[in-house]
Amino acid sequence: MVNRKLFGVFLVCFLINFTSCKDEVSPVENKKPNIVFILADDLGAHDLSYAGSTYYETPNIDAIAKEGVSFVQGYAAAQVCSPSRASIMLGQSTARHGITDWIGASTGKKWGDERNTKVLPPEYERALKEEDITIAEALKAEGYKTFFAGKWHLGDEPYSPENNGFDINKGGWEVGSPKGGYYAPWDNPKLDYKHEGESLTKRLGQETADFISNNKDRPFFAFLSFYAVHGPIETTEDKWRKYRNKAEEMGIKNTGYEMERILPIRTVQDNPIYAGLIETMDEAVGIVMQRLKELGLDDNTIVVFTSDNGGVASGDAFSTTNYPLRGGKGYQWEGGIREPYLIKAPMFKNTPKVVDYPVSGIDFYPTLLEFAGVDIPKNHLLEGVSLVPLLKGETLTERPLFWHYPHYGNQGGEPVSIIRKGDWKLIHYYEDGRDELYNLKQDLDEKENVLGKHPQLAQELKKELTDYLTQTGAKRPEVNVDYDGIKAAELQKKRKTEMLQNLEKQRKEFLKSDFEPNKNWFDSKTTKD
Repeated sequence: MVNRKLFGVFLVCFLINFTSCKDEVSPVENKKPNIVFILADDLGAHDLSYAGSTYYETPNIDAIAKEGVSFVQGYAAAQVCSPSRASIMLGQSTARHGITDWIGASTGKKWGDERNTKVLPPEYERALKEEDITIAEALKAEGYKTFFAGKWHLGDEPYSPENNGFDINKGGWEVGSPKGGYYAPWDNPKLDYKHEGESLTKRLGQETADFISNNKDRPFFAFLSFYAVHGPIETTEDKWRKYRNKAEEMGIKNTGYEMERILPIRTVQDNPIYAGLIETMDEAVGIVMQRLKELGLDDNTIVVFTSDNGGVASGDAFSTTNYPLRGGKGYQWEGGIREPYLIKAPMFKNTPKVVDYPVSGIDFYPTLLEFAGVDIPKNHLLEGVSLVPLLKGETLTERPLFWHYPHYGNQGGEPVSIIRKGDWKLIHYYEDGRDELYNLKQDLDEKENVLGKHPQLAQELKKELTDYLTQTGAKRPEVNVDYDGIKAAELQKKRKTEMLQNLEKQRKEFLKSDFEPNKNWFDSKTTKD
């Protein structure tokens, strides 16, 4: 199985430029740009200070935005992690590569036995396919030294980062959250801790910086994939107190939640634990950016910063709000799929500071390969487009973007497929076959379904979406014949009363001056983090 994968890498080398697969590249020959790809987990579009947050503080990420280009209509390819991450690796939509839910989620009758829902989610791919060529494999074939640090969640062995084009892997394995937490002792077979209380987030930044130092004389592709800011939400006592006091200074609101369609949803950014977790991630980004500067590599290094889905406003830890976007992680609305989307390409002069063109995680693959002067592998089907013209101040033609998520989000999202084209977004729901149509230019928060006002347009978009799903062989949910409507109604009533009340109580606990989660603050009091 692994040998077939290695043969695929050999084939890419042959197709692109076999002589470039030599192990050593001299400094004189190193004219290709380095690439640092930074991927946050569950970070919302407005969880950064440059993007409008007045509560969270992210100076290092803000600097990337200031020095680079911000794509203000940047999207993840899915509303949950594994599908989105696969799309970055392959440049394909979820319907195409088949990883349509986070790896480990139940499907079919098993799901029905666990959850009482109207439809049963279909099966999905549980790892990247052997025949697929990842962006790391394509770059490695052209002489790049490749490195991965952090969250993988794209398959267990033998589908690890090492078997998908990465020469070095620090901390990437099958799990989707930091097992054991963000402070040592953590549980990770691919990354041991150095001392109790060590910050996992900063360690990943340090490992990435050290890789850069060790490979400064050859082109490299470093993929820093944070576990942060995924749950469990943890921080140090000092950072909690800083943001607890800041929330008080800004004025703590009486309520911080309201009901969304299925679950309560957070409406304010005032979680001091989450704010501390974000700041620690930003500090880790700073470690990497400072190392590039110290080594004199910043002028020849492309830096990407993005997230894999929207901020967690419902479900999980109910951490943040994505306002004015509706919803969050797991949801079909903009809050679930719009992301920070930054590209810093210092070799390009006079780039626009802001690009207002809908782009997706599927576009990174062709964009970075064009930067590197690497041809798209001939036997790899690519759906993304290169964004290099936009970075040059040029334009791209309008094209549709597709999302296929025939599953239920743990955060309240529903099984859907989506098409975005121009200013229009159509959502098709699998529970009852209904559609919603929004004009995002006029209604960014998706409050008004204008399907009845534009039936012809809706019909055209629906056909284009249906044709695409058919073409890709996308799997759809099946009706759950055992669905119990009475039981579902009882659960929904509890969500509107007990859950909402408990969330408000927890929110106020976090903001109490004497709040302490445990005797040693997440095993992190010994650190200087």
